[in-house]
Amino acid sequence: MAEASKSDRKAFIEAVLAEPVLARLATTNPKTMQPHVVPVWFMWDGESVWVSSFVSTRKIHELQHNPQGAVLIESKQEGGKLTAVLLEGPVELVTEPRVLVSEIASRIYVRYLGPDGVKDPEPQSWLNDPENLLVKLTPKRVISW
Repeated sequence: MAEASKSDRKAFIEAVLAEPVLARLATTNPKTMQPHVVPVWFMWDGESVWVSSFVSTRKIHELQHNPQGAVLIESKQEGGKLTAVLLEGPVELVTEPRVLVSEIASRIYVRYLGPDGVKDPEPQSWLNDPENLLVKLTPKRVISW
């Protein structure tokens, strides 16, 4: 692949990951191998995708036993053209330090709710819930189309 097309691909991927669209997080039940896919809010930091979640959810239970996941982000569609980025790799569940969990979760919520919306009671209760944690997926494989 030519150097220009590598940089074009990287720029395309970064542009898609910068959009505040819903992502889909895929996990797998390690006993039944049943896939589980859920819509999530996310944030890309240039190396990893971050998702805020809660300890008691199915996706977290599955990731505790099988720390591999995938995140699909579909770009806003223009002219019927499907564009997306698929990130696959190991997942880390981040629960500490609590300041980091709250800071990154807040940045995720601001992406979707805006700086004023994140001040509402519901996102504030999420930020302060002791069950709140972060899913950090650092991709080993990135596919885009």
